[in-house]
Amino acid sequence: MAALTIELIGPLCRVDDLEDGHSRGFDPLGEGHDSMFIVRQGAHLFAWRNACPHYDRARMAWKKDEFLTADRSQIVCGAHGAMFRIDTGDCTIGPCLGKRLQAVELAIRAGAVFVVPPYAPSRPKRKLPDAPQNR
Repeated sequence: MAALTIELIGPLCRVDDLEDGHSRGFDPLGEGHDSMFIVRQGAHLFAWRNACPHYDRARMAWKKDEFLTADRSQIVCGAHGAMFRIDTGDCTIGPCLGKRLQAVELAIRAGAVFVVPPYAPSRPKRKLPDAPQNR
């Protein structure tokens, strides 16, 4: 039986490029903005979509590559102040309690970091409501 081959997206960077205890945004599909981010904690990498679940998938960084609270213990949404666990993406404080960030699956190959598909664009086009019918 032949092995299944999956075309990975990237590489985004090398693992060694990610500073422990910090976050970094990435634009894997070339959309012109960071549609995802990675947080490194020791040997663990946690990857999330750059989209707050509270309101219209708002981008979360309060400035480039800054997705964490000042003490770097949680992810924070710069738009709404919601806070999320780094390891699970669960909202701990803010307007989206009970919701979580959307995880991004990563693969490490020879020290390089890749995204495992499927990975869709960050802001799919919305379907506009049908115009009201005159009766």
